[in-house]
Amino acid sequence: MSAGRKPYLNLQTKIAILVCGVVALALLVTNALTTRHIAATVETSIGENAADIARIMARSPLVVASLEGSPGAADADLQAFTGGIRKATNVEFIVVMDMNGIRKTHPNPAIIGQHFVGGDEVAVLKEGREYTSVALGTLGLSLRAFTPVLAADGRQLGAVAVGILLHDVEREIARARSIIYLAVGVGLLVGIAGALALAANIKKTMFGLEPFAIARLVEERNATLQSVREGIIAVDREARITVVNDEAARILKKAGLGEDLVGQKITDTIANTRLHEVLESGRVELDQVQNINGVEILTNRMPIRVDGEVVGALATFRDKTEIRLLAEQLSGIRTYAEALRAQTHEFMNKLHVILGMVKMECYDQLAAYITGIAQARRNEAGFVTAQIRDPVLAGFLLGKLSRARELGAEIILAPAGSLPAPADPETVHELITIVGNLIDNALDAVADAPRKRVTLEFAHENGLLTIAVADSGPGIDPALRGRIFAKGFSTKADDRGLGLYLVQCSLDRLGGRVELSTGSDGGARFTITVPYQPAEGTA
Repeated sequence: MSAGRKPYLNLQTKIAILVCGVVALALLVTNALTTRHIAATVETSIGENAADIARIMARSPLVVASLEGSPGAADADLQAFTGGIRKATNVEFIVVMDMNGIRKTHPNPAIIGQHFVGGDEVAVLKEGREYTSVALGTLGLSLRAFTPVLAADGRQLGAVAVGILLHDVEREIARARSIIYLAVGVGLLVGIAGALALAANIKKTMFGLEPFAIARLVEERNATLQSVREGIIAVDREARITVVNDEAARILKKAGLGEDLVGQKITDTIANTRLHEVLESGRVELDQVQNINGVEILTNRMPIRVDGEVVGALATFRDKTEIRLLAEQLSGIRTYAEALRAQTHEFMNKLHVILGMVKMECYDQLAAYITGIAQARRNEAGFVTAQIRDPVLAGFLLGKLSRARELGAEIILAPAGSLPAPADPETVHELITIVGNLIDNALDAVADAPRKRVTLEFAHENGLLTIAVADSGPGIDPALRGRIFAKGFSTKADDRGLGLYLVQCSLDRLGGRVELSTGSDGGARFTITVPYQPAEGTA
């Protein structure tokens, strides 16, 4: 059927007919199996009930005494006793017989003293075992339970037979079947109503679209996938590729991968893919940089869910080799804004002190306070700018010094000669990323320490820049030192673990390295070494 041709029956009618047919067939099969099982269960239950009555009768002192021939155990008393039990338990007959099969009791007193009829009593008299059987007796075809009667010394004296006519059993089975038939009828009505509701719901879920309309939408979707400038790859729950659009095929071909990718395992095609991990975790990964055989892409990965269950995963990506990992987090603007915020906060605190002194008319003390602040700021700014010749990096460090005072800690910038401005301005941004994250980690480490001190050292010699950041915190567990630069690893809280990872990324771009040791204050000491080319005329 073509996509534009309409069927004779709409989807809602087809679904209703199909579901009604399936429900009717399932109920008929269930009825047949359940009826057979109920019949066997009812028959077994009635047989066990008769066997229980026979056991009770066989252990009755009156029955035992009568079969032993004890004085005072008259047959008339035994007949009255068994008759009362028979009426109370609603069984057809209770027969007490001796070892010769001669009846001692029976609902028909006229046949008392005659031999038990049916022939199925032989086993209980000869072997002394309990059992049930079906046989034809004087009252008709009946279900019988036999139990031996034993004396106190274990000697068998006779047997008790309890019988229920089979037409009574069939009546109980028919009663149980009528309930099943009623349930099947109600189930069929509910199934029909459910089929109609399901058909209507599916129609609503599909926005009232018929299959031919859905086919047209699929064609339009395929056209859309091929027209977008984003590469798109989708995998199923087995991590097999199901969709690859033209842009994705172009980028992957550029990376040296094959063209026919549909049906292959994503892990066999792209070695460093994370789509299979997205399948397992169900987490969305946005704006991730991935390198495929030298081709750098910026990719978003997300799970595909149906009714809350992950059934696949999707990746969209662009050939963005010029975009670096987490560009927004690495931009200097955010770092500078943080520095300005810290300085503003510190400045507002000092303004409050000045305002208080003015209101108290403590002008002499106010003059001394302002002079001290100005002198301290001049000394601090002069020292930093003398040590760090690049104004961007110097301003950043001044902001970090203000931030440390705000946190009640101190940053000591150890004098080790001046650091000239770099030849490449991009180096400054990488150094801000490295130093900023190391200082932030150090301030976190000393937050609960008795002495909150962070030491920062710069040394430039022979084309190499060495940066050391040490703290007075508790240090880093040696067992964790091999994992601290991994993305997402943190001992603090969720949504952390990016700082040292970004440090490592910047070092990789600069061609530098990092060493971790224990500082003189007992905390962690990070030593960074990177190639550093000063700007012309500043060496």
